[in-house]
Amino acid sequence: MGSHFKSDIRAVFENDPAARSVFEVVFTYSGLHAIWAHRIAHALFRKRWFTLARMIAQVSRFFTGIEIHPGARIGSRLFIDHGMGVVIGETCEIGDDVVIYQGVTLGGTGKEKGKRHPTIGNNVVIASGAKVLGSFRVGDNCNIGANSVVLRPVPDGSTVVGIPGRIVKTNGQRVGDRLDHTKLPDPIIEMFRTMQREIDALKAELERTRRAAESADGRQPVGYGGEKGQ
Repeated sequence: MGSHFKSDIRAVFENDPAARSVFEVVFTYSGLHAIWAHRIAHALFRKRWFTLARMIAQVSRFFTGIEIHPGARIGSRLFIDHGMGVVIGETCEIGDDVVIYQGVTLGGTGKEKGKRHPTIGNNVVIASGAKVLGSFRVGDNCNIGANSVVLRPVPDGSTVVGIPGRIVKTNGQRVGDRLDHTKLPDPIIEMFRTMQREIDALKAELERTRRAAESADGRQPVGYGGEKGQ
């Protein structure tokens, strides 16, 4: 567990340019405190000391504003930045080098038993306010956009934005800076741009057809709103 504590501190320096010293990180980062409390609670949970584990989780929630069920499995170097309102469910599994921002929910969609929370792969960034709900996998190297609602599996190397979440194809490549979750593509805008290109192509085709018809009638082609040739 000691190695986890050290790697958790390193994750803060790797992901937060505001981190200045180990002393500051250890004593002022609530996300780090919540992760450390969870590691203790999870160890107790695995030994079936459920009540004590839940008590530690509740105390951590009171002081940090971050709710992590002691049954959740968390990998190495998780970084929770400004984590107020983060909720991580009991059967959630989180891989290594994951970044979670404030207001994120990794939750279920009903009262079903067994695995009911998402599995998050490695090197995933989940931006502010995003909701990932259900028992499915978010693949490695994915970006979940701010306030997105993800209800379906996400392939490796994808970016998801919108409500409900829509996958933006990236050909397996990470989109830009993985922490810059303010510059993710918008599929709605892309759809409108595609429609505009199609409209422009149809207008051009219509113009060519009109000019060809006028030439066949022996008239001089003119532009829209012009006079016919004599």
